[in-house]
Amino acid sequence: MSAPHEPVPTGPVPVARHTREGIWSARYVWVTVGAVAMIFLAAMQSLAITTVMPFVVADLQGEALFAVAFSGTLATSVIGMVAVGAWCDRSAPTVPLTSAVALFVVGLLLAGLAPTMEVLVAGRLIQGLGVGGETVALYVVVARVYPSLLHGRVFAAFSAAWVVPSLIGPFLAGAVSDFLHWRWVFLGVAVLTAGAFVMVALRLWGLPMHTDEPSRAPIAPRLACAFLVAAGALGVSLAGEAGPFALPVVAASVVLILVAVRPLLPRRTLLAGRGLPSVILMRGVIAGALFGAEIYIPYLLIAEYGFTATWAGLGLTAAAIAWAAGAEVQGRVGDRLGNQRITVIGTALLTTAALVAMATALWLLSPAVIIAGWALAGAGMGLMYPRLTVLTLAYSTPANQGFNSAALSISDAVGAASAIAVMGLVFTGLGGTGAEYPAVFAIAAVLALLALVPGLRMGRAHEQR
Repeated sequence: MSAPHEPVPTGPVPVARHTREGIWSARYVWVTVGAVAMIFLAAMQSLAITTVMPFVVADLQGEALFAVAFSGTLATSVIGMVAVGAWCDRSAPTVPLTSAVALFVVGLLLAGLAPTMEVLVAGRLIQGLGVGGETVALYVVVARVYPSLLHGRVFAAFSAAWVVPSLIGPFLAGAVSDFLHWRWVFLGVAVLTAGAFVMVALRLWGLPMHTDEPSRAPIAPRLACAFLVAAGALGVSLAGEAGPFALPVVAASVVLILVAVRPLLPRRTLLAGRGLPSVILMRGVIAGALFGAEIYIPYLLIAEYGFTATWAGLGLTAAAIAWAAGAEVQGRVGDRLGNQRITVIGTALLTTAALVAMATALWLLSPAVIIAGWALAGAGMGLMYPRLTVLTLAYSTPANQGFNSAALSISDAVGAASAIAVMGLVFTGLGGTGAEYPAVFAIAAVLALLALVPGLRMGRAHEQR
């Protein structure tokens, strides 16, 4: 993301003082196209798979693994993030990005051809390795290709890359599932990813993106921690299979996650330390609130309102469009709003959306209520997500861009995976009582409110231009 700036031993990323070039100018256009394409494809698979997963578990008789199919991908993504983050701190991000995309495609192919739910989950685990590494590599690409003045615009473009998938992704996934087969949702994204990467790979390979201050920190301990974090997240997800030992398994898994994740994050992150630690922590909390609850939106529309896959997919469209709109607002006036206002507005929108979803599920209100209400969640996340990424880079130096970018994505994945796992346990435990959907949305509302704690302690880096 930044046109190689000069190494700075301490302090924020240097500011480009004068430039008339934008992210779509001749100098940056092919990198922008490639990076946005990767985000586009990640958005496509995320939105599409969320829509069709209720039909996948029904077809493969894998209802018990519904939450694991999501949380498992997020859990293994931590491993990919750590590996690629360390790799990027030692070299150019091009080879790490290529490796990550290859794993992503392999995982999609395995899931699309899976004969059982267990094999599909295995494919999702491999997919997680790829998408986690891809995310971190793209952040480092931005840091080393673009001047810091353009970082906010790049991340606004990343968020806006969800617009087209939000318009066609859920609807197309539902239509493919209804008229062809859900397997083509996985296989189609795999083909699209391979084709897009071939088109942009040569452009990335031609750019000098090596760091002048390669990190010499040992990789093995961090990789071991990443594996333990992934194991802990999977342990929470699968705790329901432990019968009477479910609670001890959950407790042990949570302790394992907290202990193992600490070396992967900046110091005092779990204590909401001021500055970068709170930026990283807030990302995980709001990710848990949104993504933990969002997978149950189409599930509710299908199970309780009789929606087809096509129409259930459209239930997520308003939220995705609102996300892109919120990101655009952040990109244009984020500096004037300031971090505290963005935090208050964003968390208020997210909390309100969760409460509207809870009320809809509790009293079976019109499905239009939950669809419109969930759009508020998208708007809030659009404000907060790109802002947190800009702040992370503003607090970073060329020597730790990989570590901090990985930490941001790790917090995102661990927060979402843990929330999905816990919500899955609650949902399964309350199954058939009528309280399962309201319960998961109530958990999301609590998490959204908790995000205020780190959100008001983020401080001000040199992100303002």
